Amino acid sequence: MTHDDALVRRVRWRLLAWSGGTTLVVLVTLGALLYAVAAASLAAAGEDQLRARATEMKTGMAFAVTLPIGPIGPLGGTVGSSGSGIVEVGSAPGILIGGPASGTIAVVLAPSVGGATQVSTPIVGAVALPDQAGLAQARAGQETIVTTELDGTPFRVLSTPVLRPEGTFVIQVVGDRTAEMRTLTVLLAVLLVGGLAVFAASLAAGWVYADRALVPIRDAMRRQREFAADASHELRTPLAIVRGSVEDLRRNADQPVADVGNALDDIETEVDRMRALVDDLLLLARTDSGVVELALEPTDLATIALDAADGLHAAAGRRDVRIEVDAEPVPISGDPARLRQLVTILVDNAVRHAPAGSTVRVGVHVISGAGHVRVEDRGPGFRPEDLPHVFDRFWRAPDAPSGGTGLGLSIATWIAERHGGTITATNRPDGGARLEVNLPIR
Repeated sequence: MTHDDALVRRVRWRLLAWSGGTTLVVLVTLGALLYAVAAASLAAAGEDQLRARATEMKTGMAFAVTLPIGPIGPLGGTVGSSGSGIVEVGSAPGILIGGPASGTIAVVLAPSVGGATQVSTPIVGAVALPDQAGLAQARAGQETIVTTELDGTPFRVLSTPVLRPEGTFVIQVVGDRTAEMRTLTVLLAVLLVGGLAVFAASLAAGWVYADRALVPIRDAMRRQREFAADASHELRTPLAIVRGSVEDLRRNADQPVADVGNALDDIETEVDRMRALVDDLLLLARTDSGVVELALEPTDLATIALDAADGLHAAAGRRDVRIEVDAEPVPISGDPARLRQLVTILVDNAVRHAPAGSTVRVGVHVISGAGHVRVEDRGPGFRPEDLPHVFDRFWRAPDAPSGGTGLGLSIATWIAERHGGTITATNRPDGGARLEVNLPIR
């Protein structure tokens, strides 16, 4: 495993950890909030049920009469005709039976007499509930609601004071919380299972997302390695020639330079080549960092193309290649220097590949509402397998003539795209290469 592969793997695991951790925190927070809201809602509903029964009990106490004791189930008592009543246990009020608040049992506790309570403990079925801390507070005039258990069954107990001439009575209403707890248990199970499923799905999605997100990083690292290797390769050749020429001059240090041969010419040529390469590398580095700004102004694409072609006539003449320009006015908003560089790159590329005695044609027209630049040569054209790589940095065809750096068309692509245009490479039907640029007109 290379260093880059290990770095990408570490980044992938970090992205997955951040994604999974964030999802887990969100799920736990939402689950806890949902559970708390559901528990509070069920508790509020249960408390409202107890208060409704307590209100019913107070109404019954306001019209209370002493009823004869008759057996009803294990507790005894008699039900009044209204569905609510007070049962006397001994000489004290007792259990309220009936009423709209089903599932509850209401108990009236008489005032303390001489420090003793007539009915000191609320009764559920035939079993007394444990002592309630809320009972003492209720006798002191404060309503309380407490939860407790009896033989493993959860209950909620409301204790509310009732002031009467005889003293402070306490109504205790007991509600079974079994259904409420079962609902919360089911909700908790659903939240846990659903949360785990969502968490697992998020991890899988995070793995796929991290893998896709790292594709540009891997490509960038690959391009960086290739860029460094290609730049080193391109610089090695001119440096070797310069070094050889210098050694030749040293061996003939006692002779006039004119008698040494072409050493100085070779040095000058290779220095110019390295300077052009360094300039191109610097430009690409600045474009990648986004520090290169265009000086946009109204200009004419035809004038720019004529100037660029005129600057290459001498180089084309040395290769016995003619340059013909067919241009019409094309007003655009652009950077004249960069656009001239763009056309120069395209024409120079065509001149390098054009055979001796042929013509490079440059056309500038308005086509489909866009400024159109077309440069054609009569050379071998592009091989089908090379077309996808024409605009790659440092890419050169195997049969490309010497002298190029493989960066020109990459720079041309950047210039065209920064002007909101496009650049394409194709082959002419009757042979030769064709490079076309479309730019928005002003």
